[in-house]
Amino acid sequence: MITKREIIDKKSQVPEEGSLDNNSRNDTKSKGFSMIEVVVGIALVGVALLGLAQLFCLSVMNNNRSDSMTNATFLAQQQIDFLRNLTADELSNLSLSPINELMDINSDGIVDYRRITQLVASGFYWNVRVLVFTGLQAQVELDNIIASPAEYKVRADVNTVISR
Repeated sequence: MITKREIIDKKSQVPEEGSLDNNSRNDTKSKGFSMIEVVVGIALVGVALLGLAQLFCLSVMNNNRSDSMTNATFLAQQQIDFLRNLTADELSNLSLSPINELMDINSDGIVDYRRITQLVASGFYWNVRVLVFTGLQAQVELDNIIASPAEYKVRADVNTVISR
């Protein structure tokens, strides 16, 4: 059986109307966010996403550049491996003038790379230099591109010595 004292104790626990209790329905602070808070929140999220988008674009550009340099280095190493399998007479014949190759890697009809190979004979040794450029440099004069490869954005510049 409920006593009169228990009823009075329960009434004292119920918040009065207009009180500052957090559970009160009349408290204006618990109704939600103001318009200014929402706008500031959206602006902060927008700035953060804009920075992430810029970072994403930069990483895609760096991946493309890295892919180009990796392919160019592979093409240079492939040429050196080919030259190492040649005889002394074949190397002497190739050392008469630079080898200039336009390469279409993916067979789409567009020049992807330009590979220039120079052999300089000195006795039984041949100094080999392989330069690989992007296909954008296909129309540049051979003498100009050999004289200043950095100006034409060389992707791979590999030097070695072959002896027989």
